[in-house]
Amino acid sequence: MAAAKSVDFPAGVNGGSATNPANDGEGRRRDIEAGGGWASMPAPTTTAAAETQRPPREQRLVSLDVFRGITVVLMILVDDVGGLVPAFSHSPWDGVTLADFVFPFFLFIVGVSLAFAYKRVPNKTLATKKALIRASKLFLLGLLLQGGYFHTIHDLSYGVDLRKIRLMGILQRIAIAYFAVALCEIWLRGGASDDNGAGGYALIRRYRHQLFVGLVLTVTYMALLYGMYVPDWKYMVTSTDTTLKQFMVKCAVRGDTGPGCNAVGMIDRRVLGIQHLYTHPVYLKTEQCSINSPRNGPLPSDAPTWCEAPFDPEGLLSSVMAIVTCLIGLQIGHIIVHFKEHGKRIVRWSIPSLSLLILGFSLDLFGIHMNKSLYSLSYTCVTTGTAGLFFAGIYLLVGDNNFIF
Repeated sequence: MAAAKSVDFPAGVNGGSATNPANDGEGRRRDIEAGGGWASMPAPTTTAAAETQRPPREQRLVSLDVFRGITVVLMILVDDVGGLVPAFSHSPWDGVTLADFVFPFFLFIVGVSLAFAYKRVPNKTLATKKALIRASKLFLLGLLLQGGYFHTIHDLSYGVDLRKIRLMGILQRIAIAYFAVALCEIWLRGGASDDNGAGGYALIRRYRHQLFVGLVLTVTYMALLYGMYVPDWKYMVTSTDTTLKQFMVKCAVRGDTGPGCNAVGMIDRRVLGIQHLYTHPVYLKTEQCSINSPRNGPLPSDAPTWCEAPFDPEGLLSSVMAIVTCLIGLQIGHIIVHFKEHGKRIVRWSIPSLSLLILGFSLDLFGIHMNKSLYSLSYTCVTTGTAGLFFAGIYLLVGDNNFIF
Protein backbone atom coordinates (compact mmCIF):
# COMPACT_ATOMS: atom_id res chain seq x y z
CA MET A 1 0.00 0.00 0.00
CA ALA A 2 1.25 3.45 -0.85
CA ALA A 3 2.27 5.66 2.04
CA ALA A 4 1.05 9.22 2.18
CA LYS A 5 2.57 12.27 3.80
CA SER A 6 2.65 12.77 7.54
CA VAL A 7 -0.22 14.79 8.96
CA ASP A 8 -0.15 16.87 12.16
CA PHE A 9 -3.19 17.44 14.30
CA PRO A 10 -4.14 20.44 16.39
CA ALA A 11 -4.79 19.82 20.05
CA GLY A 12 -8.56 19.57 19.77
CA VAL A 13 -11.08 16.80 20.20
CA ASN A 14 -12.33 16.57 16.63
CA GLY A 15 -10.36 13.42 16.15
CA GLY A 16 -10.04 13.81 12.45
CA SER A 17 -9.24 17.35 11.41
CA ALA A 18 -5.84 17.79 9.87
CA THR A 19 -5.75 21.39 8.68
CA ASN A 20 -2.59 23.40 9.16
CA PRO A 21 -2.99 25.01 12.60
CA ALA A 22 -0.63 27.81 11.72
CA ASN A 23 -2.45 29.06 8.64
CA ASP A 24 -6.00 30.35 8.36
CA GLY A 25 -6.14 29.95 4.58
CA GLU A 26 -6.50 33.72 3.97
CA GLY A 27 -2.91 34.83 3.57
CA ARG A 28 -2.31 35.27 7.27
CA ARG A 29 -0.15 33.18 9.55
CA ARG A 30 -0.65 32.69 13.27
CA ASP A 31 2.15 34.18 15.33
CA ILE A 32 2.26 31.40 17.91
CA GLU A 33 5.26 32.81 19.74
CA ALA A 34 3.46 36.15 20.12
CA GLY A 35 0.61 34.68 22.09
CA GLY A 36 -1.53 33.16 19.37
CA GLY A 37 -2.36 36.42 17.53
CA TRP A 38 -2.42 36.88 13.79
CA ALA A 39 0.56 38.40 12.01
CA SER A 40 0.40 39.73 8.48
CA MET A 41 2.21 37.75 5.82
CA PRO A 42 3.39 39.26 2.54
CA ALA A 43 1.41 38.05 -0.43
CA PRO A 44 3.33 35.83 -2.84
CA THR A 45 4.29 37.59 -6.04
CA THR A 46 4.30 34.65 -8.42
CA THR A 47 1.96 31.83 -9.28
CA ALA A 48 4.53 29.30 -8.13
CA ALA A 49 4.84 31.04 -4.81
CA ALA A 50 1.08 31.02 -4.44
CA GLU A 51 1.04 27.27 -5.03
CA THR A 52 3.77 26.88 -2.41
CA GLN A 53 1.93 28.97 0.19
CA ARG A 54 -1.47 27.32 -0.39
CA PRO A 55 -2.60 25.54 2.79
CA PRO A 56 -2.78 21.74 2.55
CA ARG A 57 -6.13 20.21 1.72
CA GLU A 58 -7.99 19.17 4.85
CA GLN A 59 -7.83 15.44 5.45
CA ARG A 60 -9.87 13.40 7.86
CA LEU A 61 -9.93 9.87 9.15
CA VAL A 62 -13.05 9.09 7.15
CA SER A 63 -13.71 5.76 8.87
CA LEU A 64 -13.90 7.51 12.24
CA ASP A 65 -16.34 10.06 10.83
CA VAL A 66 -18.46 7.23 9.42
CA PHE A 67 -18.34 5.41 12.76
CA ARG A 68 -19.43 8.58 14.54
CA GLY A 69 -22.27 9.14 12.07
CA ILE A 70 -23.52 5.57 12.40
CA THR A 71 -23.46 5.89 16.19
CA VAL A 72 -25.53 9.09 16.00
CA VAL A 73 -28.06 7.38 13.71
CA LEU A 74 -28.16 4.43 16.10
CA MET A 75 -28.80 6.80 19.01
CA ILE A 76 -31.70 8.43 17.19
CA LEU A 77 -33.09 5.02 16.25
CA VAL A 78 -33.11 3.62 19.77
CA ASP A 79 -34.53 6.86 21.17
CA ASP A 80 -37.44 6.84 18.73
CA VAL A 81 -38.11 3.11 18.48
CA GLY A 82 -37.01 1.97 21.93
CA GLY A 83 -40.37 2.78 23.50
CA LEU A 84 -42.15 0.55 21.00
CA VAL A 85 -39.68 -2.30 20.54
CA PRO A 86 -38.06 -3.53 23.80
CA ALA A 87 -35.15 -5.04 21.86
CA PHE A 88 -34.13 -1.49 20.90
CA SER A 89 -34.56 -0.12 24.43
CA HIS A 90 -32.06 -0.31 27.27
CA SER A 91 -31.90 -3.56 29.18
CA PRO A 92 -33.84 -3.28 32.48
CA TRP A 93 -30.81 -4.57 34.40
CA ASP A 94 -28.52 -7.48 33.48
CA GLY A 95 -27.88 -8.13 29.79
CA VAL A 96 -27.42 -5.81 26.84
CA THR A 97 -29.56 -4.60 23.97
CA LEU A 98 -28.74 -2.54 20.89
CA ALA A 99 -29.30 0.68 22.84
CA ASP A 100 -26.67 -0.30 25.40
CA PHE A 101 -23.90 -0.07 22.78
CA VAL A 102 -24.49 3.56 21.84
CA PHE A 103 -22.86 5.32 24.79
CA PRO A 104 -19.71 3.11 24.90
CA PHE A 105 -19.30 3.71 21.17
CA PHE A 106 -19.21 7.46 21.79
CA LEU A 107 -16.64 7.04 24.56
CA PHE A 108 -14.55 4.81 22.31
CA ILE A 109 -14.65 7.44 19.55
CA VAL A 110 -13.54 10.13 22.02
CA GLY A 111 -10.56 7.98 22.99
CA VAL A 112 -9.52 7.37 19.37
CA SER A 113 -9.85 11.09 18.63
CA LEU A 114 -7.60 12.07 21.52
CA ALA A 115 -4.71 10.08 20.04
CA PHE A 116 -4.84 12.45 17.04
CA ALA A 117 -5.61 15.63 18.96
CA TYR A 118 -2.56 15.22 21.22
CA LYS A 119 -0.19 13.58 18.75
CA ARG A 120 2.23 16.42 19.48
CA VAL A 121 2.00 18.49 22.65
CA PRO A 122 4.55 21.36 22.71
CA ASN A 123 3.21 22.82 25.95
CA LYS A 124 1.73 20.29 28.38
CA THR A 125 0.52 22.91 30.84
CA LEU A 126 -1.35 24.85 28.16
CA ALA A 127 -2.81 21.64 26.72
CA THR A 128 -4.03 20.63 30.19
CA LYS A 129 -5.64 24.02 30.71
CA LYS A 130 -7.48 23.79 27.39
CA ALA A 131 -8.63 20.23 28.14
CA LEU A 132 -9.96 21.37 31.51
CA ILE A 133 -11.86 24.25 29.91
CA ARG A 134 -13.42 21.95 27.30
CA ALA A 135 -14.39 19.37 29.92
CA SER A 136 -15.87 22.05 32.18
CA LYS A 137 -17.98 23.45 29.35
CA LEU A 138 -19.25 19.99 28.47
CA PHE A 139 -20.02 19.19 32.11
CA LEU A 140 -21.93 22.44 32.60
CA LEU A 141 -23.87 21.86 29.37
CA GLY A 142 -24.86 18.43 30.64
CA LEU A 143 -25.90 19.92 33.97
CA LEU A 144 -28.09 22.41 32.12
CA LEU A 145 -29.70 19.82 29.86
CA GLN A 146 -30.16 16.99 32.37
CA GLY A 147 -30.14 18.75 35.71
CA GLY A 148 -33.80 19.70 35.66
CA TYR A 149 -33.72 23.19 34.18
CA PHE A 150 -36.10 22.21 31.39
CA HIS A 151 -39.67 21.35 32.31
CA THR A 152 -42.52 19.68 30.52
CA ILE A 153 -44.95 21.73 28.47
CA HIS A 154 -47.61 21.47 31.19
CA ASP A 155 -45.28 22.49 34.02
CA LEU A 156 -45.68 26.20 34.74
CA SER A 157 -42.87 26.39 37.30
CA TYR A 158 -39.69 28.26 36.48
CA GLY A 159 -36.06 27.71 37.36
CA VAL A 160 -34.76 24.61 39.05
CA ASP A 161 -34.73 23.36 42.62
CA LEU A 162 -31.04 23.19 43.51
CA ARG A 163 -31.88 20.84 46.37
CA LYS A 164 -33.01 18.23 43.84
CA ILE A 165 -30.93 18.98 40.76
CA ARG A 166 -29.46 15.92 39.05
CA LEU A 167 -25.68 16.28 39.18
CA MET A 168 -24.56 13.51 36.85
CA GLY A 169 -25.64 12.63 33.32
CA ILE A 170 -24.45 11.54 29.89
CA LEU A 171 -22.51 14.68 28.96
CA GLN A 172 -21.08 14.94 32.45
CA ARG A 173 -19.72 11.39 32.16
CA ILE A 174 -18.23 12.12 28.73
CA ALA A 175 -16.59 15.23 30.18
CA ILE A 176 -15.06 13.25 33.04
CA ALA A 177 -13.79 10.49 30.73
CA TYR A 178 -12.46 12.99 28.20
CA PHE A 179 -10.52 14.98 30.78
CA ALA A 180 -9.08 11.93 32.54
CA VAL A 181 -7.90 10.37 29.28
CA ALA A 182 -6.63 13.70 27.95
CA LEU A 183 -4.45 13.99 31.06
CA CYS A 184 -3.11 10.50 30.42
CA GLU A 185 -2.26 11.35 26.82
CA ILE A 186 -0.66 14.67 27.71
CA TRP A 187 1.42 13.55 30.69
CA LEU A 188 1.75 9.76 30.66
CA ARG A 189 3.64 8.76 27.57
CA GLY A 190 7.29 8.34 26.67
CA GLY A 191 9.52 8.13 23.65
CA ALA A 192 9.79 10.26 20.55
CA SER A 193 6.68 11.90 19.18
CA ASP A 194 7.09 10.61 15.64
CA ASP A 195 8.29 7.01 16.08
CA ASN A 196 6.06 5.76 13.26
CA GLY A 197 6.25 2.09 12.49
CA ALA A 198 7.27 1.10 16.01
CA GLY A 199 6.71 -2.51 16.88
CA GLY A 200 3.93 -3.72 19.13
CA TYR A 201 6.22 -4.14 22.13
CA ALA A 202 7.66 -0.65 21.67
CA LEU A 203 4.15 0.75 21.55
CA ILE A 204 3.20 -1.03 24.77
CA ARG A 205 6.37 0.20 26.42
CA ARG A 206 5.74 3.78 25.35
CA TYR A 207 2.19 3.83 26.69
CA ARG A 208 2.73 1.47 29.63
CA HIS A 209 1.80 4.14 32.16
CA GLN A 210 -1.58 4.65 30.49
CA LEU A 211 -2.17 0.90 30.47
CA PHE A 212 -1.24 0.81 34.15
CA VAL A 213 -3.80 3.54 34.88
CA GLY A 214 -6.47 1.48 33.13
CA LEU A 215 -5.51 -1.58 35.18
CA VAL A 216 -5.59 0.39 38.45
CA LEU A 217 -9.01 1.84 37.62
CA THR A 218 -10.39 -1.61 36.77
CA VAL A 219 -9.03 -3.21 39.94
CA THR A 220 -10.32 -0.31 42.05
CA TYR A 221 -13.78 -0.59 40.54
CA MET A 222 -13.95 -4.35 41.06
CA ALA A 223 -12.66 -4.06 44.64
CA LEU A 224 -15.26 -1.44 45.56
CA LEU A 225 -18.15 -3.15 43.74
CA TYR A 226 -17.56 -6.55 45.30
CA GLY A 227 -15.79 -5.55 48.52
CA MET A 228 -17.82 -2.70 49.99
CA TYR A 229 -20.42 -3.44 52.62
CA VAL A 230 -23.86 -2.03 51.77
CA PRO A 231 -26.01 -1.43 54.88
CA ASP A 232 -29.77 -1.01 55.06
CA TRP A 233 -30.98 2.35 53.82
CA LYS A 234 -34.19 4.32 53.49
CA TYR A 235 -35.65 6.97 51.23
CA MET A 236 -38.83 9.00 50.77
CA VAL A 237 -40.88 9.70 47.65
CA THR A 238 -43.87 11.93 47.00
CA SER A 239 -46.94 10.00 45.88
CA THR A 240 -49.51 11.19 43.35
CA ASP A 241 -51.64 12.67 46.14
CA THR A 242 -48.60 14.73 47.34
CA THR A 243 -48.12 12.66 50.48
CA LEU A 244 -44.67 11.50 51.51
CA LYS A 245 -43.98 7.78 51.59
CA GLN A 246 -40.94 6.33 53.31
CA PHE A 247 -39.35 3.02 52.31
CA MET A 248 -36.72 0.89 54.01
CA VAL A 249 -34.44 -1.21 51.79
CA LYS A 250 -32.96 -4.22 53.57
CA CYS A 251 -29.42 -4.93 52.40
CA ALA A 252 -26.65 -5.71 54.92
CA VAL A 253 -24.68 -7.45 52.15
CA ARG A 254 -21.34 -7.28 50.41
CA GLY A 255 -20.78 -7.73 46.68
CA ASP A 256 -24.43 -7.64 45.64
CA THR A 257 -25.07 -6.47 42.07
CA GLY A 258 -28.86 -6.23 42.20
CA PRO A 259 -30.70 -2.92 41.76
CA GLY A 260 -31.26 -2.22 45.46
CA CYS A 261 -28.06 -3.19 47.29
CA ASN A 262 -25.08 -2.52 45.03
CA ALA A 263 -22.06 -0.41 45.95
CA VAL A 264 -22.51 1.83 42.88
CA GLY A 265 -25.80 3.18 44.18
CA MET A 266 -24.56 3.39 47.77
CA ILE A 267 -21.59 5.59 46.82
CA ASP A 268 -23.82 7.92 44.82
CA ARG A 269 -26.31 8.20 47.69
CA ARG A 270 -23.57 9.06 50.16
CA VAL A 271 -21.44 11.36 47.99
CA LEU A 272 -23.99 13.04 45.71
CA GLY A 273 -27.07 12.64 47.89
CA ILE A 274 -30.10 10.58 46.96
CA GLN A 275 -32.03 13.76 46.09
CA HIS A 276 -29.56 14.45 43.27
CA LEU A 277 -29.93 11.07 41.52
CA TYR A 278 -31.99 10.07 38.49
CA THR A 279 -35.61 9.50 39.55
CA HIS A 280 -36.68 7.23 36.68
CA PRO A 281 -34.11 4.40 36.71
CA VAL A 282 -34.21 1.70 34.06
CA TYR A 283 -34.88 -1.05 36.61
CA LEU A 284 -38.47 0.19 36.81
CA LYS A 285 -38.95 -2.05 33.75
CA THR A 286 -37.83 -5.22 35.52
CA GLU A 287 -40.33 -7.96 36.35
CA GLN A 288 -40.09 -7.08 40.05
CA CYS A 289 -41.14 -3.47 39.39
CA SER A 290 -43.50 -3.62 36.40
CA ILE A 291 -46.37 -5.85 35.48
CA ASN A 292 -45.73 -4.85 31.86
CA SER A 293 -42.02 -5.79 31.89
CA PRO A 294 -39.88 -5.20 29.86
CA ARG A 295 -41.91 -2.01 29.50
CA ASN A 296 -42.81 0.46 32.21
CA GLY A 297 -46.05 -0.31 34.01
CA PRO A 298 -47.80 -0.32 37.38
CA LEU A 299 -45.95 -1.82 40.32
CA PRO A 300 -46.84 -5.41 41.22
CA SER A 301 -48.46 -5.94 44.60
CA ASP A 302 -45.30 -7.63 45.91
CA ALA A 303 -42.83 -5.12 44.43
CA PRO A 304 -39.54 -4.72 46.34
CA THR A 305 -39.09 -1.56 48.36
CA TRP A 306 -36.24 -0.35 46.14
CA CYS A 307 -38.39 -0.07 42.99
CA GLU A 308 -39.21 3.61 43.46
CA ALA A 309 -35.74 4.60 44.69
CA PRO A 310 -33.64 7.02 42.61
CA PHE A 311 -30.58 5.52 40.91
CA ASP A 312 -28.17 7.25 38.54
CA PRO A 313 -26.94 5.15 35.59
CA GLU A 314 -24.17 7.72 35.10
CA GLY A 315 -22.96 7.69 38.69
CA LEU A 316 -19.51 8.12 40.18
CA LEU A 317 -18.20 4.58 40.56
CA SER A 318 -19.58 3.39 37.23
CA SER A 319 -17.87 6.35 35.53
CA VAL A 320 -14.54 4.74 36.43
CA MET A 321 -15.16 2.02 33.84
CA ALA A 322 -16.33 4.64 31.35
CA ILE A 323 -12.83 6.12 31.61
CA VAL A 324 -11.41 2.65 30.90
CA THR A 325 -13.53 2.44 27.73
CA CYS A 326 -12.14 5.78 26.59
CA LEU A 327 -8.60 4.66 27.42
CA ILE A 328 -9.00 1.57 25.25
CA GLY A 329 -10.16 3.77 22.38
CA LEU A 330 -7.05 5.88 22.92
CA GLN A 331 -4.82 2.84 22.45
CA ILE A 332 -6.60 2.02 19.18
CA GLY A 333 -5.87 5.58 18.08
CA HIS A 334 -2.20 5.04 18.93
CA ILE A 335 -2.09 2.06 16.58
CA ILE A 336 -3.41 4.21 13.73
CA VAL A 337 -0.91 6.95 14.51
CA HIS A 338 2.18 4.77 14.79
CA PHE A 339 1.65 2.16 12.06
CA LYS A 340 1.79 3.09 8.38
CA GLU A 341 0.35 0.01 6.71
CA HIS A 342 -3.39 -0.59 6.79
CA GLY A 343 -2.97 -4.33 7.27
CA LYS A 344 -0.79 -3.94 10.35
CA ARG A 345 -3.20 -1.40 11.80
CA ILE A 346 -6.24 -3.61 11.42
CA VAL A 347 -4.53 -6.73 12.76
CA ARG A 348 -3.04 -4.93 15.75
CA TRP A 349 -6.35 -3.49 16.90
CA SER A 350 -8.63 -6.35 15.82
CA ILE A 351 -6.80 -8.97 17.91
CA PRO A 352 -7.17 -7.08 21.24
CA SER A 353 -10.75 -6.13 20.31
CA LEU A 354 -11.65 -9.77 19.69
CA SER A 355 -9.88 -10.74 22.92
CA LEU A 356 -11.94 -8.20 24.86
CA LEU A 357 -15.12 -9.55 23.31
CA ILE A 358 -14.26 -13.14 24.27
CA LEU A 359 -13.23 -12.06 27.78
CA GLY A 360 -16.47 -10.14 28.26
CA PHE A 361 -18.68 -13.09 27.31
CA SER A 362 -16.57 -15.39 29.48
CA LEU A 363 -16.97 -13.10 32.50
CA ASP A 364 -20.73 -12.96 31.91
CA LEU A 365 -20.84 -16.75 31.73
CA PHE A 366 -19.05 -17.04 35.08
CA GLY A 367 -21.33 -14.61 36.92
CA ILE A 368 -19.96 -11.11 36.26
CA HIS A 369 -22.98 -10.15 34.19
CA MET A 370 -23.10 -7.45 31.54
CA ASN A 371 -24.84 -4.47 33.08
CA LYS A 372 -24.94 -0.95 31.68
CA SER A 373 -26.27 0.70 34.85
CA LEU A 374 -23.32 -0.65 36.85
CA TYR A 375 -20.97 -0.41 33.84
CA SER A 376 -19.66 -3.85 34.79
CA LEU A 377 -16.32 -5.24 33.62
CA SER A 378 -17.97 -7.73 31.27
CA TYR A 379 -20.09 -4.93 29.80
CA THR A 380 -16.97 -2.81 29.30
CA CYS A 381 -15.15 -5.64 27.53
CA VAL A 382 -18.05 -6.62 25.25
CA THR A 383 -19.02 -3.10 24.19
CA THR A 384 -15.44 -1.93 23.70
CA GLY A 385 -14.46 -5.08 21.84
CA THR A 386 -17.50 -4.68 19.61
CA ALA A 387 -16.59 -1.05 18.98
CA GLY A 388 -13.06 -2.04 17.96
CA LEU A 389 -14.22 -4.74 15.55
CA PHE A 390 -16.96 -2.55 14.11
CA PHE A 391 -14.46 0.26 13.59
CA ALA A 392 -12.11 -2.20 11.86
CA GLY A 393 -14.90 -3.23 9.52
CA ILE A 394 -15.67 0.38 8.63
CA TYR A 395 -11.97 1.07 8.14
CA LEU A 396 -11.73 -1.84 5.69
CA LEU A 397 -14.72 -0.60 3.72
CA VAL A 398 -13.73 3.06 3.65
CA GLY A 399 -10.01 2.53 3.15
CA ASP A 400 -8.69 5.93 4.30
CA ASN A 401 -5.96 5.59 1.66
CA ASN A 402 -4.98 9.25 1.92
CA PHE A 403 -4.70 9.25 5.67
CA ILE A 404 -1.41 7.62 6.69
CA PHE A 405 1.08 9.08 9.14
